[in-house]
Amino acid sequence: MPVLYLSHGAPPLADDALWTAQLAGWAARLPRPRAVLMVSAHWEAAPVTLAATRTVPLVYDFRGFPERYYRVRYPAPGAPELATRVRALLGAAGLPVHDEPERGLDHGAYVPLAEMYPEADVPVLQLSLPTLDPERLLGLGRALAPLRAEGFLVVGSGFFTHNLSGFTLGSGPDEAPGWSREFDAWGREALAAGDVDALLDFTRKAPAGRLAHPRTEHFAPLFVTLGAGESDLATQRAVIDGFWGGLAKRSVQLG
Repeated sequence: MPVLYLSHGAPPLADDALWTAQLAGWAARLPRPRAVLMVSAHWEAAPVTLAATRTVPLVYDFRGFPERYYRVRYPAPGAPELATRVRALLGAAGLPVHDEPERGLDHGAYVPLAEMYPEADVPVLQLSLPTLDPERLLGLGRALAPLRAEGFLVVGSGFFTHNLSGFTLGSGPDEAPGWSREFDAWGREALAAGDVDALLDFTRKAPAGRLAHPRTEHFAPLFVTLGAGESDLATQRAVIDGFWGGLAKRSVQLG
């Protein structure tokens, strides 16, 4: 299986015809996974914790949206087989794993999956970000890499730029702030060059790094993706680019 990093959007993503079509088209071109392992920017818990090992209600981890967004359902099957493999792989890497089976998928997981697999017929397991340290997350991804050969899809879910002070829903692609454009262009070049060292040090190496990510949790899942897809770094390609509400929605595939 390939490995993905996607910009997951907010609940109104469902109203964006272009982006929803891009996500649906991307999924249609992928091999069908046995299950999906989602690493979302919206769940930080240490040590590594697994959630939604069975179907449980979603986590509506947002405020101020119309009521219809809180009525969304995505009853994907749990993925106990995948959970067993994740525990084994991380245990072998010396990483303890906890379980929180009553925690449902958050919007960093279900918002994009609802467009990619709208029938909710692919099992899904969510894994927490145990740290925001890029090096440690790269190592976490490396430990998860064997899942790819077993037919499991590893997805890091964040947002390529994420400063909500610059977010304006409905703004056109030409209205993205300069810092968002600068960071996106730098990230595009670093990924194309396979410059993992620069990406790991993005807060200092990237132009407007701290403006694009005042807090780094939305860039952090990229490092899990890079670790899991390290053997295919040369094949990295952007599947989705452009801007949404001023934020870069760059999403990439390795392998």
